Parts: sequence; C-alpha cells; structure tokens
Amino acid sequence: MPYEAVIGLEIHVQIKTRTKMFSAAPYQYGAAPNTLTDAVVLGLPGTLPVLNYAAIEKCAKLGLMLGCEIAEVCKWDRKNYFYPDSPKNYQLTQNEEPLCIGGKVEIELPGPSRNVEGDHRWVTLNRIHLEEDPGKLTHEAFETVIDFNRAGAPLAEIVTEPDMSSSTEAVAFLNCLRNMIVYAGISDCDMEKGQFRCDANVSLRPVGTNKLGTRTEMKNLNSISNVKAAIEYEIDRQTEVLKKGGSITQETRRWDVESSSSFPLRSKEEAHDYRYFPDPDLMPVQMDRSRIKELEAELPEPPLDKQRRYQESFKLPFTLTSVLCVNRELCEFFEEALQTHQAPRQIANYISNDLLRELSAASDSGDCALDVGQCKLTPSHIATLVKIIDEGIISKQIGKEVFNEMFVTGEMPDAIVEKKGLKQSNDIDEIEALCREAIAGNAKAVAQYKEGNVKALNALKGPVMKATRGQANPAMLDGLLKKMIDEG
Repeated sequence: MPYEAVIGLEIHVQIKTRTKMFSAAPYQYGAAPNTLTDAVVLGLPGTLPVLNYAAIEKCAKLGLMLGCEIAEVCKWDRKNYFYPDSPKNYQLTQNEEPLCIGGKVEIELPGPSRNVEGDHRWVTLNRIHLEEDPGKLTHEAFETVIDFNRAGAPLAEIVTEPDMSSSTEAVAFLNCLRNMIVYAGISDCDMEKGQFRCDANVSLRPVGTNKLGTRTEMKNLNSISNVKAAIEYEIDRQTEVLKKGGSITQETRRWDVESSSSFPLRSKEEAHDYRYFPDPDLMPVQMDRSRIKELEAELPEPPLDKQRRYQESFKLPFTLTSVLCVNRELCEFFEEALQTHQAPRQIANYISNDLLRELSAASDSGDCALDVGQCKLTPSHIATLVKIIDEGIISKQIGKEVFNEMFVTGEMPDAIVEKKGLKQSNDIDEIEALCREAIAGNAKAVAQYKEGNVKALNALKGPVMKATRGQANPAMLDGLLKKMIDEG
C-alpha cells in the first residue's frame, strides 16, 4: 500500500528587541554565560513580569505580513513543565487566545534548473503566538551545562496547518518565511544563533485517504539542511514500520546530525500534560486598531511580489531577480543606483555577479564582512560605471578592470578612468591599421571565418585589443574586421 506524507511545521522566531519579553534584562547573543539575567528571568520569589510592548507590535507586524487576523484581545497562559532550561518551571505563552490567527505564506518550489523559476503555491498557517524562550542546554560527554542568557527572550511561534507533503515543500516554506521576516526587520533569523528554529511534525497516511496518521515531532532542528534530512529520514522510517505491519508511536524524536538518524526523546505531550492556566500576573492585551493600521503601512514589499515587479517593470530575468530579491539591502542598493542611471539589466548584472563575487572573496580573506553595507562601493559607483560604458567612454572589458579597482579603493569609476588613461579608442585610422596587420598575420583564422566560423574572428580581435591595451572600441573593431575580410 503506497503512503503519502503529511507535514506541519512549528517555527520559533526570536524577535529582535532590546530587552526580554517580561523583564528589563537585555539579550545579546554571544555574551558570557549566565550574565544576562535578573530576578524576573530566574523566577525568584516576589517578582512580577512587565510586558515588552515592542515585542507585541513586532509580532503583530509579522502576523500582518503573513495575512493573519490580529486578535482584538490576546492573553497569557502558564505552560507548566519541569526542564532544567526553565528556571521558573513554567513558560509564559499564549495557549487559548493567540495574537495572530490564520494566515498563509506563498512559497516558490525549485524549478527544473537553478536558472528557471519553479511553481508557486500557498502554505496555510494555523496561528502565531508569543512566548518566552527557555535557556540553552549544551550536552557534553558526561554532563549538561545550562546558560540562562536566552531565557526570557521574546519568541514568536509560527504554527502551520499539516499542509505540506515533502521535504522540498518544507524547505521552500522555511526559505520564503525567513526572507520575509528578515525583510521586515523582525528578526535576523540566524539559525546558528538560535534565532530561527524548527520542529517538524511528520505522519503518513494511505494515498487517497484524508484521515491523518499518528505523527512524530522532530525537535529543535537548527538548520534547513537538517530539517530536510530529518523529514526524509522520518518518512522512510515510518514507511518501513507500516509496511511491516507495525504502528507509529506518537513521540518527540531527536535528530542526530553525525549519524543522520533520529531516536526517541520522550512520548509526545498533549495540552493537558502542561496543565495550562491563565497567568495571574499579566493582564490581557487589547490591540489598538489604529495602531495596527500604522503597522500595516510600515510593511515592506514581500520578496516574491518584488521579484514579480522587477521582472515586469525592469524586464529582469529570473536569474537576476532570484539573486537580488532574497536580500532587501541588495534591492535597496539596486533601486538607489537606478536613480543615477536608468539601466536596470546592466546594473543588476554588476550587483548580482561582480559585487557579490568580490564581497564573497573579501569575506573569505577576512578583509570585510559579506555585507553590501560594509564595503566601499555605493550605488553611485555601480551606476556611474554602467553609464560611462553605455556612453562608449570605456569598453565592457575595461569596465571589469575599473570595477575591481574601485571595489578595493572606493574611488569613483570616472576618476579611475581618467587617472589611468583607460578611455576607449575610437581612432578609426589606428584601429584599421591594426586590423590589416592582424588579418595579414593570421591567414588560418581568416579562412575559417570565410568558411562560416564566426568565432574565428576572436583570433583576429585579440592582437588589436592587446596593441591598444583593451581600449579599441569593440563594435568598431568587429565591424572593421568583417568589412575588410568580406571585401578582400
């Protein structure tokens, strides 16, 4: 009997605010262990929580971006569990009345190749609720150490419906979701820093049926590659169990990266296991409708909407929009460059290829971070370079040389051209004389061109370009060579 997978995800997003969810203690990744705590975070007797309203607004903004309904009122519940990473032995969360209800995320599935756009579909959300992060456990050979710095950090939990059927869809969902969250400045979503974590719920059912099977939960997957591998492993494991006539146990499983396998962690809890009850120290939160409208007006254009706009308005191909539109900073750089010179395709090419290549190389060598905001180039540099190429002042070949120098020095391209004497040569007499020499010196290439091999012309262009230090006008050179050979 063939089976199909049913997958739902729970994504924990650490919201970027100066202080924690219910205390004035700051949170900053990388601080010395157990230095960012206070009496509230540690749950000492006599302490009371104080709400971080900035986290409420950012979570509401997240919900608006994902098409959720923002609740008129949300309230706080205590989720009781006894884990060493929870100093209070309970977690403040939103069980019965979450802040954001429903919603959906548009995803882009991989195309047949990297250069071809894939299919689009929507994944339905169940809810988004706010809670506080627990501390961090680090398991060593014979002991476990605890760092409470993270305890109390504001956390948005995004819960999908069981709306996906493959690891490919899950990966596409996570990538699209993370891009949208980073775009809006809600979180940096750095998975290595625990700012974006995922639990995957997987079950199987016979193909053609609607009843959900027993699910297992893969807990705290901290990279998208781990999410993919864990889901595929769990589908294979459950398939083998069912084919042998066994039954699936509802449980939480832990993914082991080194062995690429999972093992049971504990039996899966139900809501009653946590003994939820309304928190007596926090009042319900009523959202101001006018403020919600203001937050909605602040939302950035979603990445996939931006990609469609770039393709339609600027006639950019998918190969460029798929690089630009995953990074809000790159898009802003691109649009600012267009204010100097309207050449979308050429500017996008320089940003997506040359600029990102040099940033990556500089990052690998330790010269600067892989961040467009931390290099010496501005949008005006790129736009001016494209402009002087379009005006015929320099050739595209010389443009590559100019780009490399301005990336290193931060000088404007026109200043580099002037200083180095790189202006394109349009001296027809000089170029014609050099063409005659090239034709006379390479009879084989001339014969190949006459036989229909157009590429043979490159063997004649090379000596001319070398003699002019790459400054011969390429269009003029091409035209002269063809004319002189054709006319004998």
